[in-house]
Amino acid sequence: MNLWWLVSIFSFCIGTAIQGALKPEVLNVGAIFSFGTVNGQVSRIAMKAAQDDINSDPRVLGGRKLSITMHDAKFNGFLSIMGALQFMETDTLAIVGPQSAVMAHVLSHLANELQVPLLSFTALDPTLSPLQYPFFVQTAPNDLYLMSAIAEMVSYFGWGEVIAIFNDDDQGRNGVTALGDKLAEIRCKISYKSALPPDQSVTETDVRNELVKVRMMEARVIVVHGYSRTGLMVFDVAQRLGMMDSGYVWIATTWLSTFIDSKSPLSLKTAKSILGALTLRQHTPDSKRRRDFVSRWNTLSNGSIGLNPYGLYAYDTVWMIARALKLFLDQGNTISFSNDTKLNGLGGGTLNLGALSIFDGGKKFLANILQTNMTGLSGPIHFNQDRSLLHPSYDIINVIEHGYPQQIGYWSNYSGLSVVPPEKLYRKPANRSSSNQHLYSVVWPGGVTSKPRGWVFPNNGRQLRIGVPNRVSYRDFVFKVNGTDIVHGYCIDVFLAAVRLLPYAVPYKFIPYGDGHKNPTYSELINQITTGVFDAAVGDIAIVTNRTKAVDFTQPYIESGLVVVAPVRKLNSSAWAFLRPFTPLMWAVTGVFFLVVGTVVWILEHRLNDEFRGPPRKQIVTVLWFSFSTMFFAHRENTVSTLGRVVLIIWLFVVLIITSSYTASLTSILTVQQLSSPIKGIDTLMTSNDRVGYQVGSFAENYLIEELSIPKSRLVALGSPEEYAIALENRTVAAVVDERPYIDLFLSDHCQFSVRGQEFTKSGWGFVSIRG
Repeated sequence: MNLWWLVSIFSFCIGTAIQGALKPEVLNVGAIFSFGTVNGQVSRIAMKAAQDDINSDPRVLGGRKLSITMHDAKFNGFLSIMGALQFMETDTLAIVGPQSAVMAHVLSHLANELQVPLLSFTALDPTLSPLQYPFFVQTAPNDLYLMSAIAEMVSYFGWGEVIAIFNDDDQGRNGVTALGDKLAEIRCKISYKSALPPDQSVTETDVRNELVKVRMMEARVIVVHGYSRTGLMVFDVAQRLGMMDSGYVWIATTWLSTFIDSKSPLSLKTAKSILGALTLRQHTPDSKRRRDFVSRWNTLSNGSIGLNPYGLYAYDTVWMIARALKLFLDQGNTISFSNDTKLNGLGGGTLNLGALSIFDGGKKFLANILQTNMTGLSGPIHFNQDRSLLHPSYDIINVIEHGYPQQIGYWSNYSGLSVVPPEKLYRKPANRSSSNQHLYSVVWPGGVTSKPRGWVFPNNGRQLRIGVPNRVSYRDFVFKVNGTDIVHGYCIDVFLAAVRLLPYAVPYKFIPYGDGHKNPTYSELINQITTGVFDAAVGDIAIVTNRTKAVDFTQPYIESGLVVVAPVRKLNSSAWAFLRPFTPLMWAVTGVFFLVVGTVVWILEHRLNDEFRGPPRKQIVTVLWFSFSTMFFAHRENTVSTLGRVVLIIWLFVVLIITSSYTASLTSILTVQQLSSPIKGIDTLMTSNDRVGYQVGSFAENYLIEELSIPKSRLVALGSPEEYAIALENRTVAAVVDERPYIDLFLSDHCQFSVRGQEFTKSGWGFVSIRG
């Protein structure tokens, strides 16, 4: 019996010892951060708070304790690797961190091999693929969503190009690449990528050299993606270079909002350097738990640093690990480690690599982490199939006076840009139409509230040489100011208005073409473009077939076409104007018909109708009265015979037609001045031998000769509207052929002439550029 009791007690002790080994009382978690940074300081305080809250509630881990060991990487990649190796030697179940994407790429290989989950809320490089790094988990929205938000902001404000300034490391390069992809989806682009050295090695000289280049470029929308040290240095140098004035747009990624949240109030120098900038902050919905934690923060941090969203993500990440561990243990799993056979033979030396062991339950533990479905301080936490957090969203911040962050809206991948918090929009059907995208007003750099154009004319580009006809006549369309190279006119105004609408810069210089004594020949101006003297031409340049074979034209900005203008004779109205609607013959025939119809009706009616009887004189008066009263449908005599009624009906219908025609013709005569000319249009000129005028330099000369076969000897070159008038009045030419816009302007001052016939060509005016 005593032997049996001894065996039982011994077995119980061994089982308890094994159980304790498989389910230890202390669960080790590591954390790798640079605690000298803003995010490192905030994360350390938040993770310590989460550890205390978890350990103070025995229900979370069943009485076990969570132990988070902090390792300070001190901005050094080598120390980050050493820290991770130390954790792997001490049965660490998970590691929070690293802080940078550079080290995440390295340590993820170690995590994959030893099957220890690596969770980071700051290494948000979008290329950290779960397929390549299955044990790396991003517990905050990665930079792909951040760049989507920036791209939609660029589209919302109507800009076409941006300049990206970034640290030349994995997170910087890959983030900017993602931005370029998102901009390409909306037909925008990054015009220049300004790569700076990594954050800890960049100098003010490096920044100044890059910003000097940027200042010379046309794009004025600048995205700064990096870290707070580099970013603040960029803004400080930009402010001193005058690049924080009106006309510029600065968009900073989350590093700026993080710095403002944690370091407010800012110094006057810093606040001034970032005035007018836009930045983004991870959106964390309001909740009682969040408000309680915010109220605790000053106590937790001793007032040393402000809370930013990364602190909330740090707190939630620790809770994710704790919940996943509880589920892991509740599922009956045990915590055990085994040697990695790949490390056999590497155990010698001071590194003791043989001590690294594989977490046997790492895959199940990782699966539990990815199945997380909880509401934390940062909001609902749940991963989709791509292992990204559902419903990523950002606050959009405008930095105003004293560095105060003023929120102007939100972005979410569900609804785009909005002034309504995303959590309210999730309850409604998604609507990403452009009409549903809204932000509040922005105070831009320089203190202006009007939206910057986003580009200027670059200082480093060759200006386009644009030829402008130096006209002598019709100067309303285009002319050169005497003694200068300044040009004005309707055509110039249209060109300038079109350039202002372009989403990119067009550096140009107007160069007048012509001697100023007569209008230049436009065909020669076109030739100057084909030979490279000019890059383009702006003016009253007609789009004709032979020109389109040599150069390219824009869409026409005014309709045009050749018309004929000739002198006209005025037919003035008089007291006898009422007789003009009909010719004398027509009046005679009409009068005869009135008498004939009256006589026919009398013949048919006088035997049966007493009204047509009586003395001869009375019957003659009756016939005359009846005949002419039918003109006004005022006849008093009734017709009783059938034939008489038929004749009367037919006649009344004829009278209706006659009176209607007369009324219409007389109205036209009295209200519209009638003009008469032997020239009826271009056909008259083609069949006659009359001389024809045309404008000097116009394509009309070649058209009349080549297309209409009018001999050149019949053509007379005219240089101004005054010459037109003199030549037409003196019968030097029978008509003038010119383009419609010129003729309209000419007729506004010379009413004694008129357009005869229709336009016989259809074209327009356009701007010219080198073909292709």
